[in-house]
Amino acid sequence: MASKDGQGDADGVSTTRKTFEILETIRDEEGLSITELTRRTGLPKSTVFRHVKTLEDLGYLVERDSGYYVGLRFLQISETARTRRVGYTAAKRKVFELGRETEERAVFIVEEEYDAVYVHRYGSLADTMIGARRPLHTMASGKVILAEWDDDDVRTFLEESDLEPVTRNTITDPDDLFEELECVRERGYAVNDQEHMDGLRGVAVPVYTPGDDLLGALGVFGPTSRLKGEYLHDELTTLLQEKAGEIRVTLAYG
Repeated sequence: MASKDGQGDADGVSTTRKTFEILETIRDEEGLSITELTRRTGLPKSTVFRHVKTLEDLGYLVERDSGYYVGLRFLQISETARTRRVGYTAAKRKVFELGRETEERAVFIVEEEYDAVYVHRYGSLADTMIGARRPLHTMASGKVILAEWDDDDVRTFLEESDLEPVTRNTITDPDDLFEELECVRERGYAVNDQEHMDGLRGVAVPVYTPGDDLLGALGVFGPTSRLKGEYLHDELTTLLQEKAGEIRVTLAYG
């Protein structure tokens, strides 16, 4: 016998499927009435009416001449998807440019569920496989992302992460992390000094959309023997900021 919770989940999935079935039917042929939608979908008329009115109230459908059309509210969702798609494609090009120009490993990172996720990379290292997840606080790219959050969001992250150490240099004290993030905000870039892997140092900058939303973080890392001093804090950061700016321009003008 199914549990009440299980039945509730099943009902929710069924409801969602019906909503999308109605939306896709209208997408394929706009201007359909409730009666026509009922015939096309095979759903009860009362069910179609209820779903359509909810979608209309939310702005996802509009009614004209007794027919229904996809609402402009979808533009907001499609624009977000377009920005990510175009932005991620542009970021891939810049990651490869960075790798070729510096002969260092280069990455583009985004945050998902309090993890740093590798989206693009240049250079071979098992630890940087595309889709791999790493703790935000251990990486320059991750600290760049954390620095974009307000203190309350960072505290929520701390509750979830516990700042577990990966190396002896990993930041494990919340006060130290807040201090580090303030430095990142002031400098405009973050440094990882063997906090994620012994012998490696990294630097990263934020990548913004034309609307000043954070798209992700662009970073370079390599041996501590090379990534130091002026090369780390001047040459690489300047190059990273230039590439991040070029991604933003691509998003603005295509």
